[in-house]
Amino acid sequence: MLPGLRCGEGQGSEMLGIIRSTACICGFLAVASVACAQESTNRVDAHTDWSVFVEDQPTRECWITSKPTKEVNTRDGRVVTVRRSAIQIFVTYRPASGINGQVSFTGGYPFDPARPVRLTVGSQVFNLFADGEYAWTATDAEDALIRAAFKRGVSAVVEAQSRRGTNTRDTFSLNGFTAALAEAEKRCG
Repeated sequence: MLPGLRCGEGQGSEMLGIIRSTACICGFLAVASVACAQESTNRVDAHTDWSVFVEDQPTRECWITSKPTKEVNTRDGRVVTVRRSAIQIFVTYRPASGINGQVSFTGGYPFDPARPVRLTVGSQVFNLFADGEYAWTATDAEDALIRAAFKRGVSAVVEAQSRRGTNTRDTFSLNGFTAALAEAEKRCG
């Protein structure tokens, strides 16, 4: 188990436990994808603001990623300077694990567990499940909706709050998303 990721605490029912366990498994896989993307030198393609990566060890995995074009950090309504590690959004394909286009985000700081991580594309708003420095969707259906919104959109905005109370707003360009996604799907879809 990865440090800081605890699953299944405070489960009120068996169904809630199953949902949380599934979300935690997906989260662990998203964390692994993020770690690989931050360390990988296997970039195979780039399309405007999005890069395509492929890893073959231990199993085939493809992902696309982008960094924000704009970052705004505020505390008590004022813009502040803060240190954050890598800030990236991902779409991951890991055929051996049944992951087919999972959307995830790392904000470069531990998220406030009591606050939602919001992803906005145009007028569509998606809430992401967060644990530690990582956030991802709860279902494959949400992944599909976000990918479709990314294809139609111009930019995506992720808003979150750190455990220290800093609000962040990261804007990602969607230029090149569709071409990068098609490349990842061709290689791993």
